[in-house]
Formats: sequence, structure tokens, C-alpha cells
Amino acid sequence: MIIRKAKHTELDQIMETYKSCVKGMIDLGIDQWDESYPNRGIIQNDLEEQNYYVAILDEEIVAGIKIDEVQDPTYLDINWKDKSNNFIVVHRLCSKTKVWNKGIGKKMMEFAESVAKELSCTSIRLDTYVNNPKAMAFYEHIGYTKLGSINLKPEKDKYYCFEKFI
Repeated sequence: MIIRKAKHTELDQIMETYKSCVKGMIDLGIDQWDESYPNRGIIQNDLEEQNYYVAILDEEIVAGIKIDEVQDPTYLDINWKDKSNNFIVVHRLCSKTKVWNKGIGKKMMEFAESVAKELSCTSIRLDTYVNNPKAMAFYEHIGYTKLGSINLKPEKDKYYCFEKFI
């Protein structure tokens, strides 16, 4: 598997990855994402900002992740353990359902950690939906600590914020 920066020409393939992921989540009763988020415009913006990465397996995009230094303003309500303010934020990690439970998500997060190290960051921050037990268990399993909750979207339940020192 190769993880690399995504190309603008791969937008359709990336959206197919999200479509698969969203369907799988909905099939499990997880309503974190839907047809309105993440949408094509959001991912297109990620590509323009050049901070979106894809995992390629057998010449197919099977996962994606956005990595940057931008946190939602609601993150300021969290008592982060890393007080250095030297962090990166992971957004929109997804994978096709056919590669779920095959270690792809872990490899994507290891990649995010390597990006953090290259940037001399001291931690990674992220959030996930309270009604997504699969994601919460995954992040805790790979060493992230749940620190509190935020109201990220008015029409949804709370989101839990996670942090890991690098």
C-alpha cells in the first residue's frame, strides 16, 4: 500500500471512497456522515489546499485523510493536555468498507503521526461522533485519549475530542 498526497484528478475516486464509507456507517446505524457531508466541494477544497492524502492498494484508492493545523473553534472548549499549541489535526479519515478491519485506518493514522513528526509537532488532535463507537474504540486502541465533547454541528449529537502526544 502507498500513501501519498492526493491529486485533483482523483476527486471522483475519492468521492467513491466516501460513498462506500458512508454507506457502511449507515448500515451500522452510525449517522455521523451522509450525502451532504463530506461533500464534493469540501474534498475539492482539501485538494486545493494540498493537505489531503490517499491510500492506494492494488492501484485503487481505498482510504483518505486530511491533515492540517486547523482546529474547529469549538476545540477551544477542550482542556487539551498538550499546552504547547504545536499540533496537527486529522479530519475526514475514511476507507472503503471492503478494507475495513484490515489495518488501513491504522496505517493512515501512523502516516498522520509521521507528518506530525516531520513538522516537529508534539500532538495530534481529532474528533469523532458520539454515536460512532467503532471510531471511538479505534482511536483509543491506537493510543488516543478522549478528553471531552464539543457541539460541532447543531443538528447532531456531541463529538468527542481525542489527543495523542507524538
